[in-house]
Amino acid sequence: MRIKRKTIYGYLFIMPWLLGFLLLVLWPLIQSFYFSLNNMRITPVGLKFKFVGFTNYLDVWLKDMFFIQELLQFLANSILRVPVIVVFALIIAMLLNEKVKFKGAFRTIFFLPVIIASGPVIDQLIGQGAATVPLADQEVILSTLRQFLPMWIAQVIAELFNQIIIILWNSGVQILLFLAVLQKIDPQLYEAAKIDGGSGWECFWKITLPTIKPIILINLIYTLVALANSNQNPIINLIYTNMFSATRGYGFASAMAWMYAIVTTILLIVIFLIFREKEPKRRKL
Repeated sequence: MRIKRKTIYGYLFIMPWLLGFLLLVLWPLIQSFYFSLNNMRITPVGLKFKFVGFTNYLDVWLKDMFFIQELLQFLANSILRVPVIVVFALIIAMLLNEKVKFKGAFRTIFFLPVIIASGPVIDQLIGQGAATVPLADQEVILSTLRQFLPMWIAQVIAELFNQIIIILWNSGVQILLFLAVLQKIDPQLYEAAKIDGGSGWECFWKITLPTIKPIILINLIYTLVALANSNQNPIINLIYTNMFSATRGYGFASAMAWMYAIVTTILLIVIFLIFREKEPKRRKL
């Protein structure tokens, strides 16, 4: 069978991505899973493996008291932070979509933190207190919340206020995605709705929100993945610590990374099931 020239061109175009995926994603995943099934030690003569099956996975849940604690903290933080980031991104995108002067400059300002505030830069900013609002005293917020909320919920909300600037800095990509879909909405829909007496709020609920619903799902997934892989995530630091620990090692850290990845995947599936586009039910004749 003769292969069409366009098909060959197509494979050539995606070849860099395929090679990158195979070498930088799939192969490390296979290696990590193999490490998780072994006790791995680095010796002067090379790596030594001792097969232990799923013992490392059991030890992650039964012997590491910090993993469950940090995992629950991550779940609580994600439930609060993901909606805050996505709603903030939607509000800013709707404002930037209006006819305002210096629109391009404002877009650059909101996207700039995505470029500069990464890795060691973000750690330095947090260390210097740039992530907090000076007028918001965390102790005052925490003591106020403790009066009518359980301690663990109050701590999560107080930490949200403490890092509110850093959290909102993570909204640059989401703003661009919302802007792209908002600009695709036909203005005639809004004109027709206003002629029929529709208010701005009704236009948002009946036109804007249904149109951007698929992008809301994409932004929720993107935001959760970004938070899960963030350098400020304590579980990531815990995995690094166990990786170079004399008593744990690569095998234990790999098992912990896999368990963390499974929990994050379950969260992503839940978000997908809640916000996916559902087909309308057909009426029975």
